[in-house]
Amino acid sequence: MENILRPSAVIGGAVLLTLALGWAVDRVLRRIDDRHPETPLWDMLRRCRLPLQVVVLGALLRGAYRETRWSLVERNETAIGHVLSLVLIGASAWLVTRIVSAVVESSYTRYASSTRDPARVRRVRTQITLIMRIVTAVVAVVAVAAMLLTFPGMEKFGASMLASAGIIGIVAGVAAQSTLGNLFAGFQIAFGDMVRIGDTVVVDGEWGVVEEVTLTFLAVRTWDERRITMPVSYFTSKPFENWSRGGAQMTGTVYFQLDHSAPIPLMREKLQEILAGCKAWDGRDWSLAVTNTTPSTIEVRAVVTAKDADDIWTARCTVREQMIAWLYEKHPYALPRIATAAASLPPDGQWPRQAAPPRKEEIHSNNAGDYTPTDGEAPRTGRG
Repeated sequence: MENILRPSAVIGGAVLLTLALGWAVDRVLRRIDDRHPETPLWDMLRRCRLPLQVVVLGALLRGAYRETRWSLVERNETAIGHVLSLVLIGASAWLVTRIVSAVVESSYTRYASSTRDPARVRRVRTQITLIMRIVTAVVAVVAVAAMLLTFPGMEKFGASMLASAGIIGIVAGVAAQSTLGNLFAGFQIAFGDMVRIGDTVVVDGEWGVVEEVTLTFLAVRTWDERRITMPVSYFTSKPFENWSRGGAQMTGTVYFQLDHSAPIPLMREKLQEILAGCKAWDGRDWSLAVTNTTPSTIEVRAVVTAKDADDIWTARCTVREQMIAWLYEKHPYALPRIATAAASLPPDGQWPRQAAPPRKEEIHSNNAGDYTPTDGEAPRTGRG
């Protein structure tokens, strides 16, 4: 009976103590969050409840599993202790990552709520994203290293690795040259403020918004919901357009190919009327002018402004659609036309007569040396 009660008491007690501690910590964090709603840290720390319980349960079982005095545990005491140690190390790394993530996200949330400049918010968001990836990678490497050191014989393996670190470093540096280049390019993008999450960019002729920035690649979401994944080294080695750099407001143009008789003053009045009813126009500036001419048409350019790339696209489409519809309905003569004229006839309607081409039989006869008589001439017989 004792063989059943003692393991149940040890394991059950550890589980109950873990659940009670997790509930108590969650209760305290909830009360603090209710008293300080302006700080999102306490609510985010509640997400650490599960890794905290795993750490506590692993620590309790690691320290008390021998007290079960269970025959199965006694036969595999070393293996069970090793497994519990690995679980404790992994859970601790998980808990540290959750805590750091909560602190960083809380700081970003408070900064974003108190800053009105969207460019700075996107810059901080990009930096925080990369910092979190670095912290996660460092914690994971440390956790894996700690796990490896729990295996017997790893001390000698570590010493041999340190002895050959110079050669391995040279080989790894040559083999991972492009990877290291992307890594340093990621740091340059994050802290050099070249491109940020949410920026509108044009790369390789594709227009899109930066959706994700990592240490090695950058994802751009195009207007048609495609994702273009590019190495971050592209943005440090090649020119690209960043429409959000220095401010998100933009100026757009709309071109019209019209007839020379187009009513330019009336078109200016109509453009002002269209923009007055367009929500995408920010009211900063507008203009309409003739920018070029050809023997058959003129080129009219309308200039509009908007607060960002999405609105400038909407404003340009609105101006183009409504202006063409207005011209077609009110001033159809202003639309481009193809000028045609009747062909000139010769005097008295007489067309010059052209000689008919020789027939095939005639060509063959001439090539054979035969003679073709003219009108009124008797044919020759070929006898003298």
